[in-house]
Amino acid sequence: QVQLVESGGGLVQAGGSLFLSCAASGSTFVNYAMGWFRQAPGKEREFVTSINWSGGRTRYTDSVKGRFTISRDNAKSTVFLEMNSLNPEDTAVYYCAAARSDLRYFTPTTQSEYDYWGQGTQVTVSS
Repeated sequence: QVQLVESGGGLVQAGGSLFLSCAASGSTFVNYAMGWFRQAPGKEREFVTSINWSGGRTRYTDSVKGRFTISRDNAKSTVFLEMNSLNPEDTAVYYCAAARSDLRYFTPTTQSEYDYWGQGTQVTVSS
């Protein structure tokens, strides 16, 4: 079992930045690829970004490339999401997720590939 707790959400003006954290506990963190998803009001949850166990491989959805950066600190069992140049379309609940895998470069992009989920943190970008 892995417990995931997100933090760092809030209200920011368009063009601003936020830094999300997701602290993991309950299992060996390096055994998991990590990802961030988001769900806007009235929409399905969508993939944002993922990172492999070492942090050496990442993936991003097109709409956040160049603005968001995922990273991880395995010593602290924490994954981060730095979000810059935010716009109102980024408003959503952001979820952290963990995917167990032995694959070296595993960076999953679909919800079904993930085993554990956090409760989510609200990000609101005002225009």
